[in-house]
Amino acid sequence: MTFTHATTPSPLCAPARACLATARDYDSGFVQSNAFDLPLDAPTYFRALRDDAAYHVAGVGKFDLHKATLDWGLDGSRSLEDWGLSTGIDNEGKFDSLWSSREGPRGPYVKWLTDRGFAEPHLTDYDRRRHAPYADVDVSPLSEDDYLDNWIAANAMRMLDQRPAGKPWHLVVNFAGPHDPMDVTEDMLARWADVEFPLPVEGGEFNGDHQAIRRRYAAMIENIDRHVGDLLDALQNSGELENTLVIYTSDHGELLGDRGVWGKGVPLDPSIRIPLIIAGPGVSRHGQELDVLVTLEDVAATILDAAVAQPLPGMTAQSLLPVLTEEVSAHRDFVVSGLDRTDHEINLFRRHYGGGEWAELQSWRTVTRGRFKLTVSPQLPHPILVDLTADPHELRNIADQHPQLVTAMLEYLPASRSGL
Repeated sequence: MTFTHATTPSPLCAPARACLATARDYDSGFVQSNAFDLPLDAPTYFRALRDDAAYHVAGVGKFDLHKATLDWGLDGSRSLEDWGLSTGIDNEGKFDSLWSSREGPRGPYVKWLTDRGFAEPHLTDYDRRRHAPYADVDVSPLSEDDYLDNWIAANAMRMLDQRPAGKPWHLVVNFAGPHDPMDVTEDMLARWADVEFPLPVEGGEFNGDHQAIRRRYAAMIENIDRHVGDLLDALQNSGELENTLVIYTSDHGELLGDRGVWGKGVPLDPSIRIPLIIAGPGVSRHGQELDVLVTLEDVAATILDAAVAQPLPGMTAQSLLPVLTEEVSAHRDFVVSGLDRTDHEINLFRRHYGGGEWAELQSWRTVTRGRFKLTVSPQLPHPILVDLTADPHELRNIADQHPQLVTAMLEYLPASRSGL
């Protein structure tokens, strides 16, 4: 089942993933920006699965819960047991491998590249790409085996093979892509070489090749889909696919030049909207699309519900299981997304991602209810209300035409944030 109106609680890596891990919304969560790590004693759905429901909990890839310290341990195990995993390999994200490795590896991926003699060409490549993370479209100098998402996938397959027999299990696979820089391999790019994509909406000035960027972004997505297919095939071959709940989602969306913005971190829908597909036992709406409002932390509540595990303290997430089984047809009346950025994050965004007024927003919240979305920020002169059905690119502010709706939607914000 595909949820077409899923939203992230915050379109930045660490806050979004912390919201998912703890089943909390952004304003009641533990991580407000990439300048924080998830506390070791934070209640997580991982721990509830492991300790309350007796699951084997494994994970690989870019957890992004060490975003402030950028230290994962050379085997990628740092903090995983405290957060509630039974085993795992937590690794660097894309540019994290550069920022953290000036004096040697601090995570398992650069350690892998170092042992194979590929760390220097990889870090040199990324050091150049950081100046133009989207416009630099050279292919990666790495082999297929050493490319980050392919390495994560190989680790995921090993974790799947090593799951204990006769015990319920949970595996979370955190791919690093699709994400800047546009560093695909030659094999990944081959199928997209001549595909023509729609150009950005109101893209503004940009010194780069929009088609080349979108081809590489598509190649990253296809590469991940291929790995997910391999994992599903492995489950099919083991006879466990029909008894496995599979959830495919993301921590944030991405702007590829629309409105002159690149990346994430802004309140526009391409930044805050995420994919969400759920399949497996109990999903009676098989093959359907549903436009109910969902937020990322709801995935954690759904997993706990399916595993018959205890809810987490302070949990704001709501299980989707009743929707999946057709017990109910509605879910949430509204969803909230937001971000409070540090000065460093604003400067980084302004330097690399552009975006005019959007790049200057230090603190903002959105409220989506049905077809309408409200954006508020101290850095905006007035609230912005858009009709997503009539105006999907959010080009027209209709707040002055619907003052009562604006007032009503402001009530959905937490009391501490209503002043925005």
